[in-house]
Amino acid sequence: MSPIAIKTIQFFLSLSLLIVLHELGHFIPAKLFKTRVEKFYLFFDVKFSLFKKKIGETVYGIGWLPLGGYVKIAGMIDESMDTEAMKEEPKPWEFRSKPAWQRLIIMLGGVTVNFILAVIIYIGMAYSYGEEYIPADSLKDGFLVTEKHIGDELGIQTGDLITAVDGEKVEKFSSLPLEIINGNTITIQRDGRTFDQEIPVDFIATLLEDEDKARFLSLRTPFVIRDVSEDSPNTDIGLQKNDAVIAINGNEVAYQDEVAPYLEQNKGGTIQLTVKRGDETFPVEAKVTEDGKLGVMLGLDTYEDYANMGYFKIERIKYSFLESIPAGIEKGVSTLSGYVKQMKKIFNPSTGAYKGVGGFAAIGGLFPNGWDWPAFWSATAFISIILAFMNILPIPALDGGHVMFLLYEMITGRKPSDKFLEYAQMTGFFLLIALLLFANGNDLYKWLFK
Repeated sequence: MSPIAIKTIQFFLSLSLLIVLHELGHFIPAKLFKTRVEKFYLFFDVKFSLFKKKIGETVYGIGWLPLGGYVKIAGMIDESMDTEAMKEEPKPWEFRSKPAWQRLIIMLGGVTVNFILAVIIYIGMAYSYGEEYIPADSLKDGFLVTEKHIGDELGIQTGDLITAVDGEKVEKFSSLPLEIINGNTITIQRDGRTFDQEIPVDFIATLLEDEDKARFLSLRTPFVIRDVSEDSPNTDIGLQKNDAVIAINGNEVAYQDEVAPYLEQNKGGTIQLTVKRGDETFPVEAKVTEDGKLGVMLGLDTYEDYANMGYFKIERIKYSFLESIPAGIEKGVSTLSGYVKQMKKIFNPSTGAYKGVGGFAAIGGLFPNGWDWPAFWSATAFISIILAFMNILPIPALDGGHVMFLLYEMITGRKPSDKFLEYAQMTGFFLLIALLLFANGNDLYKWLFK
């Protein structure tokens, strides 16, 4: 099966699960408060349904338009824009007849379920898989800046350590790029001194110029031979797997990035390598190709091998069931907090972050090319966090819009008129369509031109 097909299956499986549970978050409290639910739909049934069946007073169905789902609650102006029933006298089983606090709980049910679901997934992942990461402060000689122009823009260079972002200690190396994107100030450790550096306001725009280079930080690794290419000019000089180059032309080198300049300077010529094999050290004369290569493949087999050589540490945590609960809650809260920071950047035009807003293709890209349950559940939890946050925004037609009007009613004692709610719903609907077109238009632009 092709990677695109696998991603598509995962995307729709995840989306269906999240939509059904979100709508259940509205459905269950509505039923508890004896409010009639006329429809419960996965996807939208514009003009026709793929499947529908009436059970009791509710029609359950699957629509053909996969832009979300909905529950149609009697006596409520919602996505269906069915205002005919609103012209009649309120019935006891209708949404509009219920106390404001009950209506508020019904409207908050969807986003509450989305957040709780994400936390449950994170708890399950912590318990099932534990956690493994490289502590950021364990990097022996700092990190590697793989894209110099991005490093220059940020004010960092190879060998630096970023110890904190916005004053908060960086715990995991893998989370560093995202923390930088969400942050405003970084704390850099360089050559024995520590100083703070402002993150440029438009740094995100710099990354979006070439998204393939967005992971501009990497681990520094030694120049260790993995294999010698068949067409290498150095097949006959005796290099073996796990040989480490520790000096070139008498100058000590510890990392691949330190070797590269010497190869560049000696294109088409020869250089003297000092090679370490086990406890033995010996010199080797090697030829450099015209494009500055030795014709060898580099690297150790696993990160564990690098850790054993002392280049960094690998932290492994196994959680008991009880320990996984606070770990999952903390992961859910930190993920939501990080996403809120990203949204603040997006709503600030000077950051250029709005150029990175994506639609269905971007969301589908969160899933792996092959079937991988940890990756699937991680992506599902993240999307659930996104749905919770986006739905609580105070935009009419979203749950947050209804919550906003309910809070106004509870504070002032005055209920907005049905006609006002109808117009607000229409306005919110058009705003959402515009956002949908913009986000998916961004995906299309990137596909066509990048």
